[in-house]
Amino acid sequence: MRLLKVATCNLNQWAMDFDCNMKNIKESISRAKESGAVIRLGPELEITGYGCEDHFLELDTVNHAWDCLKELLLGDWTDGILCSFGMPIIKGSERYNCQVLCLNRKIVMIRPKMWLANDGNYRELRWFTAWKQKDFLDDFLLPSDISESLSQTTVPFGYGYIQFLDTAVAAEVCEELFSPMPPHAELALNGVEVFMNASGSHHQLRKLDIRLRAFIGATHTRGGVYMYSNHQGCDGGRLYYDGCSCVVVNGDVVAQGSQFSLKDVEMVVAQVDLDAVASLRGSISSFQEQASCKPKVPAVSVPYKLCESFKLQMLLSSPLKIQYHSPEEEIAFGPGCWLWDYLRRSGASGFLLPLSGGADSSSVAAIVGCMCQLVVKEVANGDEQVKADAIRIGHYADGQFPTDSKEFAKRIFYTVYMGTENSSDATRNRAKILAEEVGSWHLDVSIDGVISALLSLFQTLTGKRPRYKVDGGSNIENLGLQNIQARIRMVLAFMLASLLPWVHSKPGFYLVLGSSNVDEGLRGYLTKYDCSSADINPIGSISKQDLRSFLKWAAVHLGYSSLAEVEAAPPTAELEPIRSNYSQ
Repeated sequence: MRLLKVATCNLNQWAMDFDCNMKNIKESISRAKESGAVIRLGPELEITGYGCEDHFLELDTVNHAWDCLKELLLGDWTDGILCSFGMPIIKGSERYNCQVLCLNRKIVMIRPKMWLANDGNYRELRWFTAWKQKDFLDDFLLPSDISESLSQTTVPFGYGYIQFLDTAVAAEVCEELFSPMPPHAELALNGVEVFMNASGSHHQLRKLDIRLRAFIGATHTRGGVYMYSNHQGCDGGRLYYDGCSCVVVNGDVVAQGSQFSLKDVEMVVAQVDLDAVASLRGSISSFQEQASCKPKVPAVSVPYKLCESFKLQMLLSSPLKIQYHSPEEEIAFGPGCWLWDYLRRSGASGFLLPLSGGADSSSVAAIVGCMCQLVVKEVANGDEQVKADAIRIGHYADGQFPTDSKEFAKRIFYTVYMGTENSSDATRNRAKILAEEVGSWHLDVSIDGVISALLSLFQTLTGKRPRYKVDGGSNIENLGLQNIQARIRMVLAFMLASLLPWVHSKPGFYLVLGSSNVDEGLRGYLTKYDCSSADINPIGSISKQDLRSFLKWAAVHLGYSSLAEVEAAPPTAELEPIRSNYSQ
């Protein structure tokens, strides 16, 4: 038996924060070594962070990445372990998205990405060039300071694989797996047994199954060990990268990481038998026939053994039941984890949410409540980074830290019900009860005086005072009066967010949370510059139907029982006068 222990990881990187990213990379290598792994795979562009956007166009970004790689290679980080690092590299006058494969303080080869992600939220062609040469490995001249430090002048650059004495290993980068003709098919015919996929894949409702099916399909009919590494968390942009690093052997998932987590580093380790790969391939006649007339892929030979022989105390990783979250859990945990990352790195002291007692704003309140529960749980589990961030943001005294999610919410989450003469007691009470269940610092304010002042100013300017439709006004007057209420709420929300920290003797500011779902955004069914205008909108890509299902789920599983009443209530904007014979 040829036994191989491999390690992949979820890393919570931050775009352009090289110190933070290096800390996580080193931590992942240390843990991989402690587990006995001889291959360590990290996510795509892990050194810079995936979401650098136009910073990729700056030479400094590439130069800093080389500095980080040099630091890793001059230390003992790659001693006895094959490491794949993601970073941008300039060759000639083109910039490439690359995986740099390193072993024993040397760069073995650089693998540029061939098929770039350029649809949906991805814009890689804006920053990178796709590598198009498949027939040969080029010589890449290392930057002079790197070359002097490593005593290495050139490195093989291009599409190919590494041939060790006992196995063959290759990289396949993110989008390449999902292309019509993925590289792993050709590489498998050339004898590659271990595939390393470094990815930057963001969370999307119900998407994980598609991703896992691709890993399973890649090795089910061809055999092989498929390693997958992904970012996890918010790296500074609007996307949440949802981890789920895993190892798949011959179509079976043998190790799977979490999809949602507050951890900065999570390792996924598996012990695999490469003879099982060879055995499966030998049993498939069509594989044998196609391998006999395959197009040859360039290779780099490394006189080094990765595998070890079988010992009785060794256990192989067994197939697992794949862990999937329900859509309701995804809505709770994805935005919840994203909000924590954004809060702890933004310099803010908390969140402020205009809470109307309706379905959308109540969903956002529940997501923030879920975030607080996750933080307290991780602190209890001994995560020192989460604990340090929570103590700093919550302004705890020495020796104190969050142990109760409601108590923590009271420190970092502020809700405000901004009522008018058109508001009902039902929505006011629903907002108050939910705030108590979540634990937020709740305010109830009437904005009628501000609205009246604005209407008086308008009357002074024009000599006219608008009326509601039910009072004989026109559609134009009716809409104008509704918009005044909505927009005053936005102004008041941002005023409270900037001044409440001063009132509570806290530094910083509060981030205003919006609550407009994707259906409203797509249809334009919203008032510009009302409570849909905010710093962050956690539900901006979630449909109303999914949010209603989430409310029912959260009423039970998050312990916010009042959400069941919120979900059952008929929707109303409460922007027109309440009459016994009329409802909006």
